[in-house]
Amino acid sequence: MRFDTRLVRLGQEPEPGTGDVVPPIHVAATYERRVQDPPRYFYGRGENPTREGLERCLAGLEEVRFATAFASGQAAGMAALSALPRGARVVASDDVYGGTRALFGLLERQGVRVEHADLSDPAVVAAVFAEPAAMAWVETPTNPMLRIADLADVAERAHEAGALVLVDNTFAGPALQQPLRHGADVTLYSTTKSIAGHSDALGGALVHDDERLHRELTAYRAAAGAVPSPFDCFLVHRGLRTLSLRTERQVANAARIVALLRESPYVGAVHYPGLPGHPGRRVAARQMAAPGAVLSFEYLDDAEKLMDRVRLFTCAVSLGGVLSLMEVPALMTHAGVAPDVRRALGITSRLVRVSAGIEDPADLAADLTAALPPDADPDPDRDHEEGE
Repeated sequence: MRFDTRLVRLGQEPEPGTGDVVPPIHVAATYERRVQDPPRYFYGRGENPTREGLERCLAGLEEVRFATAFASGQAAGMAALSALPRGARVVASDDVYGGTRALFGLLERQGVRVEHADLSDPAVVAAVFAEPAAMAWVETPTNPMLRIADLADVAERAHEAGALVLVDNTFAGPALQQPLRHGADVTLYSTTKSIAGHSDALGGALVHDDERLHRELTAYRAAAGAVPSPFDCFLVHRGLRTLSLRTERQVANAARIVALLRESPYVGAVHYPGLPGHPGRRVAARQMAAPGAVLSFEYLDDAEKLMDRVRLFTCAVSLGGVLSLMEVPALMTHAGVAPDVRRALGITSRLVRVSAGIEDPADLAADLTAALPPDADPDPDRDHEEGE
């Protein structure tokens, strides 16, 4: 089956006996059994049919055997990191989600070393994996600067260093990028984002093809209690059915927004992998089906005031949903990142991140056109740039 067929068919088999074309939501916390029989289902924290249907679909999207669903993307990330021993070295993208840095902070208290590096730079990749590592944690595109790492190159060098390669694929989603095809060992998703797609369900997942790792992750999930509710699993799976359709519209809307921003005198650098001047454009074109639905840009006036003027772009964190969202990372998603780190990455108070939704593109363009002009004209001497 091709990708779009797998989206709507895997894990959604008609219910035996009744023929329901939408499987029922199994909410039971425990299951009847005879003591002497080995249980297929024992306790809801360990097993649940609704959750398993979602997992079959997620694994099938990258054509592997295993997916483990969690209560959130953060819970999935912590599960992946849980087996690292004291003293282990993790090499991570420097431009990562603020919550990921918070996870790394927890690890560092337990003696795990996390080394951040610009994994979009091949020379840096070669240098950081010249010595042993336990894990490579890769974001591509990165959050919020939209840098692109060459997954095949990172995976090859990381494996030579003895590292397991995990790719947080939340920004791109499985319709646009499948990291396991490019040498990664594990794909991580916050399924809250484009996979669920409607900003109404929390979830996370780890997708891979390693049976031993699967046993470890499911055991960790049951012991830690990091399980998603059956209803959330149902919502995520229902949203997943329309992933390709939503993604196509979101990418088109993002391209329209980028074109408008590039023409505006109120905007400086625009960060989007589809731009001709983006340093990762060729790599993105090779490993992604499209440049994505998320972008960021430098606003040449007060970004907080811009948030007040937009009407169709909701000022909110998150991404990948049907609604177009806009936020200021320095004040929102990355507020917990040390100021000097933010400055080094280019995450200033004027950087705005946009997640394109599925609204009519003409309405989005009109809203942004009306909101961009500030109270005073921008500096006429400021160069208009194309950023990464």
